[in-house]
Amino acid sequence: MSRKEKDSLGERELPDNAYYGVQTLRGKENFHITGITVSHEKALIKAFGFVKKAAARANMECGSLENPVADAVMKACDKLIAGEYADQFVTDLIQGGAGTSINMNANEVIANVALEILGKPKGEYSTVSPNDHVNCSQSTNDAYPTAFRLALIMRLREFAEALKALQEAFAAKGKEFSRVLKMGRTHLQDAVPMSLGSEFNGFATTIGEEIERVMESRNLLREINLGATAIGTRVNTPSNYPDLVTKYLSEFSGIDFVLASDLIEATSDTGAYVQLSGVLKRTAVKMTKICNDLRMLASGPRCGLNEILLPQLQPGSSIMPGKVNPVIPEVVNQTCFLVIGLDTTVTLAASAGQLQLNVMEPVIGFSLFTSIGTLQNAIRSLTLNCVAGIKANAERTKDYVMNSVGIVTQLSPILGYKQCAEIAREAFLENKSVHDIAVKGKKLITQDKWDEVFSFENLINPQYINGKGV
Repeated sequence: MSRKEKDSLGERELPDNAYYGVQTLRGKENFHITGITVSHEKALIKAFGFVKKAAARANMECGSLENPVADAVMKACDKLIAGEYADQFVTDLIQGGAGTSINMNANEVIANVALEILGKPKGEYSTVSPNDHVNCSQSTNDAYPTAFRLALIMRLREFAEALKALQEAFAAKGKEFSRVLKMGRTHLQDAVPMSLGSEFNGFATTIGEEIERVMESRNLLREINLGATAIGTRVNTPSNYPDLVTKYLSEFSGIDFVLASDLIEATSDTGAYVQLSGVLKRTAVKMTKICNDLRMLASGPRCGLNEILLPQLQPGSSIMPGKVNPVIPEVVNQTCFLVIGLDTTVTLAASAGQLQLNVMEPVIGFSLFTSIGTLQNAIRSLTLNCVAGIKANAERTKDYVMNSVGIVTQLSPILGYKQCAEIAREAFLENKSVHDIAVKGKKLITQDKWDEVFSFENLINPQYINGKGV
């Protein structure tokens, strides 16, 4: 069974079980770019449901839509919000036309679902029209970015939750490793002692900072241009429609949206996307640093640092028996590189806006959805498959500290920089310990003073100790 639909370019045949219409069909045929359709981005479909429902409610109150049609449209929108008909969103996420195909995909699906609710056949657009009714008082240029922003807000809620779980996992390890002594390093060289717990607490703190930045960026997305229509002049909208539709969108979605004060500026502006992309890149950069550290701390097991033990998840080589690789930090690194690259895409697309519209929003959407989704998955994997199972090699880390030349720094307030430098040089050249030179060999300080300086508490939380009683 099939039906025929007509648009300004002519007539086309569609399967009768398709809820999308002729304009969606053209978009489906025209854009074979990523192979990833809107159906994969459930948050965007749900967001369109909220936007179109708010528009129908505002239009009914303004007298632009009759109650039976508006009611049917809102009921159809509720079905989209509930997750139904996602398979009917068949256009590619990257497309020309500034998102017109996605907007019309939503309009046509909602119209045909509304027709079924009214007991009418699909395609009977004289009763419920995708353009005249579902898209009433809207254009792609305000409906699409509003839905996009709402979808991002919903996605970022889950993203922040994933970051929070990772922060808590690092904090738990910080507490678990609080009594594990280790050597701090700068320039990949021995520096001064610290606790392994402090190192992991540092990871938790830096992730906490990213949660704050994500929520700040999420807040910027609440400013919308719904009611601006084509370029921000509010053409073809009732005078009170923009405020009403913003009010109902906030009510239906549970998110406090704000109507932009300058709709012309807001219709072409993509600054909030650039800000968000930058924050995702910043998070990716920090995650890369953390994963690099984890891989380095776990290097070995015999010929590397071997300070921590990562969970062993799979054999690491097809030729080297017994080798196990740090696969989770590795895959997180690769995901972070993808996010960093996609930030460049967002930057270029945002800068390519011309005059009253930025037609590149679809690739911005694809990039941000991809960044959020992949990084969220990577964060969850790092939390569950790696951080939660990390163990400390406490004996190894303690040996590193006590055999390090770097601990001579602790003696500087007592012996002075010059004499400590001489001890360090001798220790390095003759492969001696600082203890053997300072206490046993040169007898520069007593064993009691050494024990005071190099107690566990003083090494991880150093206090100033003078030379009395050396």
